[in-house]
Order: sequence, then structure tokens, then C-alpha cells
Amino acid sequence: MAAIFCMLALLLSCLISGTSAQYNIQYYCYQKKGSYTINSTFQNNLNTLLSTLSSHTEINYGFYNFSYGQNSDKVNVIGLCRGDVKPDECRGCLNDSAVTITQRCPNQKEALLWFNSVKCVLHYSNRPIFGVMETYPGFNVKNTNNVTDPDNFNQAVSNLMRNLTVVAASGDSRRKYATGRAIASNFTTVYVYGLVQCTPDLSEKDCSLCLESAISEIPSCCVNTIESILVRPSCNIRFRNDIFYDQTPKLDPDVTAPSPSPPSPLSYTSPMSYTSPEGTCF
Repeated sequence: MAAIFCMLALLLSCLISGTSAQYNIQYYCYQKKGSYTINSTFQNNLNTLLSTLSSHTEINYGFYNFSYGQNSDKVNVIGLCRGDVKPDECRGCLNDSAVTITQRCPNQKEALLWFNSVKCVLHYSNRPIFGVMETYPGFNVKNTNNVTDPDNFNQAVSNLMRNLTVVAASGDSRRKYATGRAIASNFTTVYVYGLVQCTPDLSEKDCSLCLESAISEIPSCCVNTIESILVRPSCNIRFRNDIFYDQTPKLDPDVTAPSPSPPSPLSYTSPMSYTSPEGTCF
């Protein structure tokens, strides 16, 4: 059944409209990481953690990282919302993700789901994932419309993404996120708007590495296009020829994020890019 489920999932493709990259759900079921049995302690721990994740209403910055259980039945989960998503919308997105991820990956001990056009991401595992920078698996989505001044647009994208990387990586343990715009044409006032984000449990160095690995793939996947999104487990970037994000809520400078259990040694995996199907089992 798992093999059939994977084959069906791979037949589902991203829907890309003429004016904007439109997709709702991307997910990965980690088949090789093992599976749990129905009504097992691991499943009960997972359900408990997912059902209570967004109940932490004291968190208003969109990042949740919690563990539940002991030893081999311990579950670790990361929930992250885009930096401009308001707290109530964030919790709703994560609640929907929690329901969806157990439907799409019904018995995997590790799964990853991006929901509502990457407004939120949910990742759970039986292994340590806090503070671990990962660039695989991932996916790229690009618009099929081309820009009218490609040389200047592509250079503006590159400069903007790298400038935003510096800002995002210097964020604190609650948010590593930055948005901005740059002039993208010498002929008319055309702007490119950009967004970069890391899971804020990463160090400044590893956030930079993750974002730079995604940026480095733009020339091979996404040049000359008016919009592209490159997404990895630990970070994502997006650019577009018109504004697509809202104002970022301000953080209280006197409030810090609660500390999760100590992170495991950082690991780095080589980037692998996709024009991804909706779901993948591997």
C-alpha cells in the first residue's frame, strides 16, 4: 500500500498559472527512516504533540519546536510560519498541516510538509532535528513568464537575495526572516521583491549556508522568470516582480524564545533541487 501511495503521489504535479506560481501542499514521507504501528506509543506521542503544538499561545513569532516522549518513542517537531503571517493565521496553518501530514504520510516516523504556498512548514521526526541545517529534500517552483530586461533583473535578484541573507541570518532565536525590494531595470522603474527565511534554531553561519545554497541554484533553475520559489527543510527564498508579502509584525525586544533540548551536532547535506511533484516517498 505504501508503494501504491507513493506512485499516486508522484503523479500529482504543481499547478503553475500564467501569472503566479500556485501550489498548496508539498510533502515528503521519509520511508527509509522507518514506520510506526497503529496505536503504538510513538503514534500516541506524535498525535499528542501535533494536537497541542499551536496551543502555546504565548508564542506570537511563528516558530514552534517541541519534543514529547522518551527514548525510541520520542517525537521532535518543528513548526514555522512565514515571518509576515499573523499569530492566529499561523496557528490555523499549523493545525491544518498537522491533520494533513498524518493523512499524507500515515505511518512514517519522519515527515515534512509545506502548507498553503509555504505560509507554514511542519517537520516531525524520531531523530534530533533542532539546530540541524538541512537542504535536502527540497523543491523549486517557477513562473513560466519571462522578464523583459533579464540581465538587469537577474543581477538585481542575486544582489537582493544576498543582502537579505545577511539580515535574516543575524536574526534571533525567534525569527530569521527578511524581505525587501530592488530596482530591476535600467529602462523603467521595475522592482523585484524578495523574501528569505531560515528556521530560527539555526546558527547565523548555518542560516547563511542554507540560504546561499538555494541562491546558488537560481542560475540553473530560475533565471529570466518573474517569480521563483526555492524551498529547503531549513530555509526558503522567493522573488517576484510585484509585492507578495505583508508587513512583518514587530518582535518584543524583551522576550526570548524558550530553549528546546540541546541541539545535536550540526549536519550539512548537499543541495538537491527539484521541480517537484506534490508528494514524494523515499
